[in-house]
Amino acid sequence: QVQLVESGGGLVQAGGSLRLSCAASGSIFSINAMGWYRQAPGKQRELVAAITSGGSTNYADSVKGRFTISRDNAKNTVYLQMNSLKPEDTAVYYCNAEDFTDDYWGQGTQVTVSS
Repeated sequence: QVQLVESGGGLVQAGGSLRLSCAASGSIFSINAMGWYRQAPGKQRELVAAITSGGSTNYADSVKGRFTISRDNAKNTVYLQMNSLKPEDTAVYYCNAEDFTDDYWGQGTQVTVSS
């Protein structure tokens, strides 16, 4: 089992920045990849960014050049640096971790971008 705890959401004006953190605990040695998803009201949950245990990254087209995912293996923490935020980035952001058999999710953190 893996437990994930997110932090760092909040309210920011368009053009501003936020950094989300996701601390993993439990069976972290089994994690292959971690990522951030988001879900806006009335929309499906979508992948924002992901990073593998080897450090390879993947981004949604809508956030490329604005968001950066990184991980600190010593702290078992994944970060999502979000710059040049837009109102359409408003959503609940969820941390995700994958091992060979399961998906794990955090509780979610609200990000609201005002115009």
